Amino acid sequence: MKTHLRISAGRGKHKVQLALLLAGKDLVVAIFGGNYPHVGAVAVAVPRPSLKNPNKLSATSSIFTLIGHKDDEIARTASEELARELNRVVVVSVGIHQNNASETDIQKFIQNARQAVKKAIILLKGENS
Repeated sequence: MKTHLRISAGRGKHKVQLALLLAGKDLVVAIFGGNYPHVGAVAVAVPRPSLKNPNKLSATSSIFTLIGHKDDEIARTASEELARELNRVVVVSVGIHQNNASETDIQKFIQNARQAVKKAIILLKGENS
C-alpha cells in the first residue's frame, strides 16, 4: 500500500491538487489550488456510528479557520467524507485562492475539490480490497 498520493482535478486556473499522507491508519490531507495556495482552514474528522442508523458510519468534525479565509466548508466536507467512507481519523488542510474570483470560479474550485476527494476515496478503497 502506498503511503502517499497526489491527485488533481480540473484544469487551468481551476485545477485543485490533493496531497494525501497515510499516518498509520489515519490520513493527513492537503487540498490547494488557485494562484495562491495556502493554509486557510483545517478540519479534523473522526468516524463514528450514525446517530440515525448505528449500522452506518458518520463523522464528527472540528474546524479551525484562519481569519479572513473561507476554506472551512471544503475542509469540513472533505474531512467528514474521507472519515466516513474510509473509517479513519482524517486531518484536512485547505487553501484555495484565485485573485478576482467570480462566483463561477468559486463553484468550479469547490466542484474540483470534491472530485479530488472522490478520486482519493476510490484509490484508497481499491488498495484495501
